[in-house]
Amino acid sequence: MNEVFRGGDPSYSAVTSRGDDPPYPQVVLADYTTLGLGGPAKTFVSADTEQALVRAVRSADRAGEPVLLIGGGSNLVVADAGFPGTVIHVNTRGLTFIDAGDGAVNVTVAAGADWDDVVAATVGEGLAGLEPLSGIPGRAGATPIQNVGAYGREVAEVITGVRVYDRQEDQILIIQNRGCQFSYRSSLFKSGPPRYVVLDVTFRLLRQSLSAPVKYAELASELGVEMGERAEVGEVRAAVIKIRSRKGMVLNPGDPDTRSAGSFFTNPVISAGEFAGVETAAAAREAGQVPRYPAGGGLVKVPAAWLIEHSGFAKGYGAPGPARVSSKHTLALVNAGEAKTADLLALAREIVAGVQAAYGVTLTPEPILIGVTL
Repeated sequence: MNEVFRGGDPSYSAVTSRGDDPPYPQVVLADYTTLGLGGPAKTFVSADTEQALVRAVRSADRAGEPVLLIGGGSNLVVADAGFPGTVIHVNTRGLTFIDAGDGAVNVTVAAGADWDDVVAATVGEGLAGLEPLSGIPGRAGATPIQNVGAYGREVAEVITGVRVYDRQEDQILIIQNRGCQFSYRSSLFKSGPPRYVVLDVTFRLLRQSLSAPVKYAELASELGVEMGERAEVGEVRAAVIKIRSRKGMVLNPGDPDTRSAGSFFTNPVISAGEFAGVETAAAAREAGQVPRYPAGGGLVKVPAAWLIEHSGFAKGYGAPGPARVSSKHTLALVNAGEAKTADLLALAREIVAGVQAAYGVTLTPEPILIGVTL
């Protein structure tokens, strides 16, 4: 039979399906990811409070069940077979502002809060620091996990601490910025074992009308300022959303190019010697000058979108197949409407192999892969 369990907390509910009875509809994870891909969950839990979230994780751990936490589903690629354990949908809400002195404000955000709503709220409060991260889909709890970044800003630069539930020690604690082990699109929460559940995140922002110096030429051009100049925080937010919309990187039900996980690959960070090899390959292919950005320690960051496009995968590549490259941005892989996860991964593997053959660089997926590998 199909069962619904409700504990003393009305914000908690779990749905399971037993195989020894006639089949019942299960929660399909495609309905909870921006890609629209993913099979059924063995058990699905919706947690609207912190207490419900911790209780659901603790219950699954004690039962020996695998756990998958999801929010907006914007950074997940889930197997067609689904997830053979407990999926917990994090729907906690809450946003507080506390004066930290010297013009700074600590903003604490519940893990389940919609990320762009958070950015909009901070801009509305006259706070600077998050505006370059406007328009990014997903929930606030994912931002420290991925060390989300865009247009010259990473959340690692403004996070003071992440409050978590430690599954191993069965306790709640705060991990300060340094302990989060932030790196490019990664952190302790992503690279280590699945030990911590993000409950809320605290950002230290500045009460000022101007943004930090603009670091990206594309953003500077949209704002009509020179590189290194500042702009009004609200203007930066509007410009970033405009740029992201042109690239299909802002969720829009009417735009099939937004049926993606955003940037599917991270920008490779390579040595100077490896970059010289990329330049040699580009010259042989008459691909023009290779864009590069310093990454510290003598390393160089190369745009994955450039490598993909100059390896033969143009915008729209794969059409009219079920999975294709976005028609607006080569870094996004799109579910054209009837795709399966297997279709998307086949396309991703083709691109990885093509870039490796052309430039000797191995692309790394940015979304979290659940039950599948490249």
